[in-house]
Amino acid sequence: MQRKRIFGWLCALWLSGVVFPGWAQEKNDNHFEVSKNLDIFNALVKEVEMFYVDSVDVDKTVRRGIDAMLGGLDPYTEYIPEEDMGDFKQLVTGEYGGIGAYIRQRRTNGGTMIIEPFEGMPAAEAGLKAGDLILAIDTVDVSTFSSDKVSELLKGVPNSKMVLTIQRPGEKKPRKVEVVRKQVLVNQVTWYGVENDSIGYIYLQSFTDKSAQEVKKAFLDLKENHHIKALVLDLRNNGGGILDGAVQIVGMFTPKGTKVVSTQAKNKAMNRIYRTPVDPIDTVMPMAVLINGSSASAAEILSGSLQDMDRAVLVGQRSFGKGLVQASRDLPYNGNLKVTISKYYIPSGRCIQQLDYSHRRADGSVAAIPDSLTSVFYTRNGRPVRDGGGVRPEFEVEEPKMPTLMYYLAVDTVLLDFVTDWAQKHKTIPPVEEFQLSDEDFEAFKAYASEKGFTYDRQSEKALKNLKEVAEFEGYLEDDSTLFKTLEEKLTPNLGRDFDRFKPEIKRLLSAEIVKRYYYQKGELRQNLKDDKVLAKALQVLADPVLYRKTLSGEKE
Repeated sequence: MQRKRIFGWLCALWLSGVVFPGWAQEKNDNHFEVSKNLDIFNALVKEVEMFYVDSVDVDKTVRRGIDAMLGGLDPYTEYIPEEDMGDFKQLVTGEYGGIGAYIRQRRTNGGTMIIEPFEGMPAAEAGLKAGDLILAIDTVDVSTFSSDKVSELLKGVPNSKMVLTIQRPGEKKPRKVEVVRKQVLVNQVTWYGVENDSIGYIYLQSFTDKSAQEVKKAFLDLKENHHIKALVLDLRNNGGGILDGAVQIVGMFTPKGTKVVSTQAKNKAMNRIYRTPVDPIDTVMPMAVLINGSSASAAEILSGSLQDMDRAVLVGQRSFGKGLVQASRDLPYNGNLKVTISKYYIPSGRCIQQLDYSHRRADGSVAAIPDSLTSVFYTRNGRPVRDGGGVRPEFEVEEPKMPTLMYYLAVDTVLLDFVTDWAQKHKTIPPVEEFQLSDEDFEAFKAYASEKGFTYDRQSEKALKNLKEVAEFEGYLEDDSTLFKTLEEKLTPNLGRDFDRFKPEIKRLLSAEIVKRYYYQKGELRQNLKDDKVLAKALQVLADPVLYRKTLSGEKE
């Protein structure tokens, strides 16, 4: 049975057309090569399993081979075994049966804790809070389990009951909490509202099969009940998802039948042209779309097509540059292959794919397409745009780079633990618009981090150490090492000094985490929008009809 399973996987990969993607030779010759190499691989696995000196875990061995094979293609082609199909379907639908909360492994002391209950979902309704440590699920002790294993046990059939044993910080005894699982729907429109009295704002975090309906509902509410005169659609950090969702949203703002995107595959029968399917809601309202380096795939189709049609101005930073389309193929034993089948081209005719996976360096790395090799295309109004490097906004606004300290605060539990303690002492906070973190709270957090022994790596310190070793090897330290000593003093981690240096950034991170405890994800988003330079620029452009019109028409100032 084990060998049949292996052969079934390999045959399915062959039928999906991805085992040997080069089709330069005659089709019959290529089929012979496929059959020959499958025979070799099948015999190799059998011989290793029978004669290797130690016992062989065949599943793991073959899985490594599959992952290595697909990894040589691109990062988006991957094998999904049966046990991971639940997570895959969740990405597509945004739904799953569970308690509705993010959980996370503690870096210190071990265990899995709740870090964010979703508003209106079972965890929040049962009174679970961020910071609660999960000790047991029903009669199963999970105190030493990984967060992935705990997540599996928390998910289940909607309306089924379970009892969680949790340890709440600040309490001596564990609590038992009954939770009823339900179908958890993760809203893709995190929040929408009105800015500057007349400009609508919608944040879309990803594309599932329900994203278009959520955007439509939000836009109609803003238009009919709040009488907005312009719209900001925020796609920053939106990694994409279902292509049809992007096409449907474009169709809300462009005439029916408008070509949004086309796909071109090796198999010509799989080429597609996607057009807007229904009558639009509004084709004239001024629009701005916000993007950044983490806006990818369907987010780039949406923003890039609106740019090509001169239907919206783009504000922010250049997008990720993923011009590839994936499809899922069923495999034996309830597995799945997510495989890249085509490239997509937006209305101007350009493909924005930035990395060339078909030409790898000797070390296996992939190079970005240089600007000198990109081509110029033109929007509907004749504005020049380029391919091969993501979508570039009309108004580029630089975002400050995250220092190493901020990264470690984000992944460590010291900030979460401090906020948990802070929230226990503050039963309520003002509305998001009025909330301000005091300097006293910042100093308290700095002292707390020091007391808990918070540490962080500094790349500059590591680089200096490597440079010093090379300089010593080459004899340069023998003459004068004063310069290195001075640099070492400056680059030695100093918690108090570095906290003060990055005080504004730390206060923003701390404020967002505090607000999330009281107002959930939408509160966190609204807090982060308070001093958002990209949003401010978009609002400025939309408030200036002359600038907006000249930008999209291609007129010079």
